[in-house]
Amino acid sequence: MITLGEISKSEAARYMGIRTAPDDMTAELLDKYEEIVRSRLKPAYVFREADVEISAEGIYLSGLSVPLTGKSIAKLLHGCHKAIVFAATVSAEADRLIREISVTDMAAAVVTDSLCSAAIEQVCDRVEIEIFGDMPKEQHTYRFSPGYGDLPIELQKDLLVYLNAQRRIGLSCTDSYMLTPTKSVTAIIGIKTVRE
Repeated sequence: MITLGEISKSEAARYMGIRTAPDDMTAELLDKYEEIVRSRLKPAYVFREADVEISAEGIYLSGLSVPLTGKSIAKLLHGCHKAIVFAATVSAEADRLIREISVTDMAAAVVTDSLCSAAIEQVCDRVEIEIFGDMPKEQHTYRFSPGYGDLPIELQKDLLVYLNAQRRIGLSCTDSYMLTPTKSVTAIIGIKTVRE
């Protein structure tokens, strides 16, 4: 089970396009809403390990009926014998909270939205730690999501079915392949073949 630690306010500020120290009003809002966001969000994730098989049509993961296509994913999984597919969310509470706050204070809603974005990144980092434990970082790739590079965004639906994510963590996607709840991620991480 994943629990949220303190959400990075500097990362949330970057989501707002702030590259330097935020002004006093923004810093105050970040302090205030970081606590509120942390108290409301309910992080959850699900993952599955798969064998990687390379073919002319693309890369197949065991149990996934469609191939992963594109040069980006081929480069990522080059030299990998297995992959982890995972989905993570901070729950529909994030969307609810942003909507609630936007009714009365748009500046606070923007801050809250950014904090929720920073929160899902924290969750993904913690998922990696839980899955890989003490495995050296050199033995697995970084995470890669549908829509990155030339990996089709349409893969989103197939990954959610593959993980049974709707039933297990309440995660689905729209006809335009946007995840709902919105502060959610699906990703693939390659596990590299270790030569003796």
